[in-house]
Amino acid sequence: MIQIANEFLTVTLSPKGAELQSIKGAVSGLEYLWQADPDVWGRHAPVLFPFVGRSKADQYTYNGQTYPMGQHGFARDREFSIEEQSDHAVTFLLKADAESRAVYPFEFELRVSYRVHDMHLTVGYDVRNVAPSGPMYFSIGGHPAFKVPLTDDTQFEDYFLDYRPQKSRVKIPLQGAFINLNDRTLAPTDVATDINHQLFKNDALIYELKGQANEFSIRSEKTDHSVTMKLAGAPFIGVWSPYPTEGNLVCLEPWWGIADTVDASGELSEKFGVNELAAGETFNASYEITVR
Repeated sequence: MIQIANEFLTVTLSPKGAELQSIKGAVSGLEYLWQADPDVWGRHAPVLFPFVGRSKADQYTYNGQTYPMGQHGFARDREFSIEEQSDHAVTFLLKADAESRAVYPFEFELRVSYRVHDMHLTVGYDVRNVAPSGPMYFSIGGHPAFKVPLTDDTQFEDYFLDYRPQKSRVKIPLQGAFINLNDRTLAPTDVATDINHQLFKNDALIYELKGQANEFSIRSEKTDHSVTMKLAGAPFIGVWSPYPTEGNLVCLEPWWGIADTVDASGELSEKFGVNELAAGETFNASYEITVR
């Protein structure tokens, strides 16, 4: 395991999947990250690459060839190397290899970076198309799960989702594992949403952010402790907790990409929300977690 820290936070990470394992207050010792109970949901904060969500029939087509692809891609289960490390920051690196080319025919370098500053943790994604020619198509996202309740004297239902700016946002419903663009609605995110397990009975809450600045927070009136995710450029966010299994976690998931639509053709270049990256170019994205 790898640790980065400052006087406020201690963050633990694993090279497997470049995945967060723990976010703790350095003085209070309070754990903010879900601790991966396998009976509920056995992950902490997987990196979603090169797909976000599920593909129809768990496969896709590119240049006339069909490839298998499981939900959320393969990066979360791969071993990353450590490219750079200091007391306050670390960068993990995953490169295309024979294993990845069997399911994803692109030459890529994926860097996932973490940096602590004050009570903030910045997570960065850098995707580079290292092929000599031709475009690369991909999606990427985060899936950090936060421990709710945050304190022993509060309960799951004591918390709420708080949104900044306070305005309505477009909500995209799921139909099974796939998104239904035809049934998009305007969600009342101009006011806080009470958290309860029934909130997730239809799976994740998915909002269009249009790449604008947004903050999503998990708060309670019964404690000063909270978690806030700040996004500057993500087009989508998913909010999820397992249902009907009732776990003490809520995921805030920034996405640069999304699951297939119900009427997706399966052709990768036509996939809704997919990113296209020219040869030699690099895609950069980041989000910030602030804890109190």
